[in-house]
Amino acid sequence: MRELPQGLTPPYDGDAIDIEISENQLSRRAVLSGAGAMALLGVAGCSQTLDLSALQLDGVTTGAITPIRPSISVDKNITSPGVMYASVTDGGFTLPEVPYLKVKPEFRRQIVVDPTGEQPGTIVVHSQERLLYLVQPGGDAIRYGVGIGKEGFRWSGRANIQYGKEWPTWRPPAEMIARKPELVKWQAGQPGGLDNPLGARALYIYQNGQDTGYRIHGSPEWWSIGQAMSSGCVRLINQDIIDLYSRVSRKNPVVVV
Repeated sequence: MRELPQGLTPPYDGDAIDIEISENQLSRRAVLSGAGAMALLGVAGCSQTLDLSALQLDGVTTGAITPIRPSISVDKNITSPGVMYASVTDGGFTLPEVPYLKVKPEFRRQIVVDPTGEQPGTIVVHSQERLLYLVQPGGDAIRYGVGIGKEGFRWSGRANIQYGKEWPTWRPPAEMIARKPELVKWQAGQPGGLDNPLGARALYIYQNGQDTGYRIHGSPEWWSIGQAMSSGCVRLINQDIIDLYSRVSRKNPVVVV
């Protein structure tokens, strides 16, 4: 608390404090305040712009600052890898847990800023990156790691998902049986199951109403994600194809590049 000037008597309750300020004190204060005001006016002159360079202020206007993009959306099925890749029972089959630490982080299911520029609902497969994007409203995409076909077995272009199947039957094409005669036992079709090459789900790609023969499907071989080793189809971890399958409907556009 500031002390009263010497010689002044403290007031009684309710009394006003009447402190006399010497002429010298008043004059000094007036000079100082007046000098400060004049200094500012001298800098400003008659214009409305002050030269504040001496203060080293940032002169960038807010209009030149790029707005920060809102955070990406939240989805209850995009959570920690330990939850997403845990063992799950589906359709009477129990999928084993995926050792996700052996899967590169970029190939695990996640929400990202959409890099494709495609319309929401479009499935975009980047073969070189080994990534599949499901475009979402609002500028986001759900990204999954994929395995793709070997050289000479790949397909690219624009098409649509004609339909999908849960725990589908796999029928090796004749040319595959010719290369691998041991597959002849499945000529009539291998029933759905944990060892089925199509995994837990399959999405069938049609172009101009015709079956391309290519599928987006699951795979029990989680270690093949990120590799080019199949016969042309796009494969996902079984837990990921179940998630993707739940988000698409008939006629979703598909772009493979």
